[in-house]
Amino acid sequence: MLILGVNLGLHDGAAALFDDYRLLGAIQLERLSRRKNDGDGYVRDCVDCLLDMAGVSASDVDAVAFSRGFLKTGHIRFGLRRDLNWRLRRALGKDTYKEIASELQRRGTSDPEAVVDTDGLRAFYGFRPDVKVTFTNHHFSHALSALFYSRGENTLLYTADGAGDNVHYSIGHARGGHIENFYGDDRWLFEARDINSLGLAYGYVTQALGFRMNRHEGKITGLAAFGEPELLEDFEGRFHLDDRNVVMSDFASFRDMRAFLEERVAAVSRENAAASIQRLLENLVSRSVTAHLDRTGADSLALAGGVFANVALNRVVGELPGVENIFIFPGMGDEGLAVGNVLQFLLERDGPDTWNAARHALDDVYLGPAFGVGEIAAAADAVGAKKVGGDPAGEAARRLQHGEVGAIYHGRMEFGPRALGARSILGAPGDAAINDELNKRLERTEFMPFAPVVLEEHAREVFDLDDVNSYAARFMTITCDVKPEWRERVAAVVHVDGSARPQVIARDANPLYYDIVSSYHAATGVPVLINTSFNAHEEPIVCTPAQAMTALADRRVDFLVTEGGVFEIPEAAG
Repeated sequence: MLILGVNLGLHDGAAALFDDYRLLGAIQLERLSRRKNDGDGYVRDCVDCLLDMAGVSASDVDAVAFSRGFLKTGHIRFGLRRDLNWRLRRALGKDTYKEIASELQRRGTSDPEAVVDTDGLRAFYGFRPDVKVTFTNHHFSHALSALFYSRGENTLLYTADGAGDNVHYSIGHARGGHIENFYGDDRWLFEARDINSLGLAYGYVTQALGFRMNRHEGKITGLAAFGEPELLEDFEGRFHLDDRNVVMSDFASFRDMRAFLEERVAAVSRENAAASIQRLLENLVSRSVTAHLDRTGADSLALAGGVFANVALNRVVGELPGVENIFIFPGMGDEGLAVGNVLQFLLERDGPDTWNAARHALDDVYLGPAFGVGEIAAAADAVGAKKVGGDPAGEAARRLQHGEVGAIYHGRMEFGPRALGARSILGAPGDAAINDELNKRLERTEFMPFAPVVLEEHAREVFDLDDVNSYAARFMTITCDVKPEWRERVAAVVHVDGSARPQVIARDANPLYYDIVSSYHAATGVPVLINTSFNAHEEPIVCTPAQAMTALADRRVDFLVTEGGVFEIPEAAG
């Protein structure tokens, strides 16, 4: 049974395609549109790309699971007379977007069929008239994406983000596939919204410090290590846990919250402001998680939602007493809803026992499009790039050893925010000065060193990894300490606090990537390389061969390694 999952979002648009429980592919709209965090509601380009990758058509799809996000009013059923302005706007060619969840709330119904023109929606995508259409709960989809691929049978589910379906968190407990929700399910859709979002609070501080909200929060996480939590007492005076151990605040509105944070942040250094909001986040979430671990006796954590893009937070909760496993879904932002939507459909279709029996570890997230050797060669010819001889992995390692910066372009592209060796820039990790060089070439301003990739068999030798956090580290979703004896040898990937955000790579997952690191290790004794995303500042990670070769021609990197060979721009052509 072919099932599509679609995030109908105005940011982080994405789609995923399953054959029952087998994830065939997933892609974010930004990789196709080239607009960071893009979302246009429908993500038709993502759907078409996935169907083309699978060699099927829209008429082959059996079911579609949508988030309750945004559709143009042309696909929203008109309600009462007060919707007359919608009709007028459409007649004037000024169609607008409406959120499905908000319309359900406004009309006092839980039936999406009362709000959405599902027949029109089927026709828009080219689906059969009998294709099954469902609409899913935002935070439950987040939770299921993490639970399904996590380890353990006694799991605390915790999601947190800016907002979704009228809440900012969900908290639940799973024994196998049997799930109990404590906070944040559809019971909250028709309640007054709680003023309790740490995700929004973190975003307000991000913006107050001169960065872009919903995009640059990772910069604040890195900056926090350089400061002291000077404002923590002030912040903790306004946020608390209630008697359900849910994060709450005493603000009357999010406008009040924003004004308070902006006023306090303006009075201190940006480093101390960043440290303060980071510590607030860590303290409150870890206290909430601890309380629910105690309540449930759970020994595993499954986390998702944009807040858990915060790798330092993930480390803190992963180190809580009694946690034996932690897994953060690699597409933790709203792009991950495309996957979770299908898993929610399957849970409702099959029941918890069958669903739980189908759970499995996630081997990799190489889920996007791939391009053939011929397409790569044609893109190289277009920019005057030449292929050099030798084994690709060995040649790339040799160049890295001699101080060159390269990029790997190989196989299917990654899903989620992290570059994981399909579209990554690589460098030698020994000299921290390479950070400044790379940032200049990529037009980035960063406060963290670049992340490392490490061979699986040497990961625990170099980094403070164990049975709790090593699975999460396959997907670069958690930080840990660098062992003291390695910090000078891999100085370029060590943060000021002695931590790093490693990616552990096994050969089965990506042979070319692994072999490059292995060849470098054989030559230097260091089983680590720099891995940063293959993109310039404010651009999405590259997708097509043409984009990769343009970066090579623009001297963002010195060479490009592919399965078919290593490419460079001859000096005379530069």
